[in-house]
Amino acid sequence: MSEAPTLKYRRVLLKITGEALGETGTGLGICPERIREIAREIAEVRELGVQVVVVVGGGNIFRGVSSRHQGIDRATGDYMGMLATVINALALQDALEKQGVPTRVQSAITMAQVAEPFIRRRAVRHLEKGRVVIFAGGTGNPYFSTDTAAALRANEIGADVVLKATKVDGIYSEDPKKNPRARRYDRITYQQALDQRLEVMDATAFAMCRDNAMPVVVFDLFRRGNIKRVVTGESIGTLVAGG
Repeated sequence: MSEAPTLKYRRVLLKITGEALGETGTGLGICPERIREIAREIAEVRELGVQVVVVVGGGNIFRGVSSRHQGIDRATGDYMGMLATVINALALQDALEKQGVPTRVQSAITMAQVAEPFIRRRAVRHLEKGRVVIFAGGTGNPYFSTDTAAALRANEIGADVVLKATKVDGIYSEDPKKNPRARRYDRITYQQALDQRLEVMDATAFAMCRDNAMPVVVFDLFRRGNIKRVVTGESIGTLVAGG
């Protein structure tokens, strides 16, 4: 029997963009197979004994920040985006439970028929019982992104790290698609990320993580097994910490 891998992180917050749940190529709508793949990876790290919290975006369905260009009031658009995250959370919950993973959805916007309200102590208790907790509805307030919600919830529930799952393998000095010579950072400080206006997370989220010494690992979600690699301490992606 092989030995269980050593864990670097025991309670993690996984931030997943809505586009990661969408159809290949467009990132729009909901792709059941893609959601099943993500659920399998979450189930795998949970089996290692890792407590997993997930914050999902809603950009595959509706992006509030871009609604202004469609003539929709910013606050209204943001609330519409929050509702989109609830749809994604329910889809991910369904995929996880079909794999035998007990899951709870907590929403910052009250909707008792489909989700619990966000209650910090209850969320922690779910984790202690081995359940995966999915936070939906952002912070419940307009003008805040789901990245900020992830930073907030990670600090509230005492996570060891924020795992920012993206389409690229870390943080680069420039857009690697536009400049093939762009440098990928193995490690960067919060202040460097803020000063260079690196857009992998918004400034509010980076500042909150900096002020509370919450490390962030930015990594490629689309490479199979990467979530497990991060929690077991492999050096992948970019670590944002210190400074």
